[in-house]
Amino acid sequence: MVKVDESKCIGCGACVSIAPENFDFNESGLSVVKKDEVNESVNEAKDACPVGAIEVNETTETPAE
Repeated sequence: MVKVDESKCIGCGACVSIAPENFDFNESGLSVVKKDEVNESVNEAKDACPVGAIEVNETTETPAE
């Protein structure tokens, strides 16, 4: 799961530059997730975010039996 916290995002564009297949800008100029797929680029974008607005959860949960 990939998520952008819009209350933290400042619209710097680092994530869009690093992972344009996963991130884009909304009408307010803030980052939004356009493809919720965890990959190396997403992790790089998360690390590059100056305000820590990107959350990446790579855990795969199995349903309880």
